[in-house]
Amino acid sequence: MTNNNDNIVYAFSDGSAIGNPGPGGFGAVLKYGDNVKEFSQGFKHTTNNRMELLGAITALDALKNRQRVVLTTDSQYVINGIEKGWAKKWRANGWMRNKKERALNPDMWKRLLDACDRHDVSFEWIRGHTGHAENERCDELANIAARGRSEDQIVDEEFVKSNG
Repeated sequence: MTNNNDNIVYAFSDGSAIGNPGPGGFGAVLKYGDNVKEFSQGFKHTTNNRMELLGAITALDALKNRQRVVLTTDSQYVINGIEKGWAKKWRANGWMRNKKERALNPDMWKRLLDACDRHDVSFEWIRGHTGHAENERCDELANIAARGRSEDQIVDEEFVKSNG
């Protein structure tokens, strides 16, 4: 993990879907100094990529004031969408990847871009399942949420709307 600095919030996130699409969940951990907060939620039917995005969004949305944030994820989808500028390009093109293909998950990408605009965020990719304590915890939270009781899970309305 990056050196702990009292002026930086360290965020970690992960997502999971069983069957992809299927039941899913995300996990997020925020660290600021000695303070740690954890977040997770399960969904009845969604995708892994939506949950990867929602983990990052939830971590950033939990911060009340503008913060300097290092967000660590094992999702190349999230990292590449932001770091390679894909999400901003899709937004500028009306959520189109090219002239014929719509971008996937535009609702989530919009929320992530908006959250990034509210903070000073840098992203760090790590390989998943390699013993990184916070990544392992996020993975655990995401999987517990994905495998949770159906009555505790919520409906991913945008996924249902766009996928029938």
